[in-house]
Amino acid sequence: QTHQQTGMVSLRLQKRLAASVLKCGKGKIWLDPNEVNEISMANSRQNIRKLVKDGYVIRKPVNIHSRARVQRKNEAKRKGRHMGHGKRKGTADARLPSKVIWMRRQRVLRRLLKKYRESKKIDKHLYHVLYLKCKGGTFKNKRTLVEFIHKAKAEKAREKSLTDQAEARRLKARAARDRRAARVDEKRGVESEKVTTKDDDETPQVAEKKPKKKADKK
Repeated sequence: QTHQQTGMVSLRLQKRLAASVLKCGKGKIWLDPNEVNEISMANSRQNIRKLVKDGYVIRKPVNIHSRARVQRKNEAKRKGRHMGHGKRKGTADARLPSKVIWMRRQRVLRRLLKKYRESKKIDKHLYHVLYLKCKGGTFKNKRTLVEFIHKAKAEKAREKSLTDQAEARRLKARAARDRRAARVDEKRGVESEKVTTKDDDETPQVAEKKPKKKADKK
């Protein structure tokens, strides 16, 4: 009744059908105001499709929602702007949890240990010791771990050189003992030969003297 009084035509049906055909909301539908009479005659989806083809019914373009200002603000935040005390809402642990920091640190250290083990810079025994030290929180960053590895390797090399030197000294002393023992045995052999030859020379005289002594005793 209201439309008849004002002389306007209701296009609610056409707008609903057009929204269904064009798969959008009714607010996105534009109906040509110069072709109201022809549009009002369309009472089926097929007729609406024809009107869409003719250009009397159009789906409005998507409104532009610019992110330029947001991107500009985020870029400034990366530089540290707009990040003061007045802009912070949560606690320090809520903004960057200590658990996240711990996980990142562990992953960095374990990745380094794995790389060093695969490249034969450390053996599996040292790897295991360092892995447990990382887990215990001994190293706060990668630099301290690398320094510890260098020190450990240097200490191990020093111990090896000391053990090698001690072993060399031990072998040298053993060889010297063997040589001395050989010389002593050789000397004793020569002396025993001399004694035997001397005994062979003196045996007849000793044999003659002995009976006399026995006779004297009697």
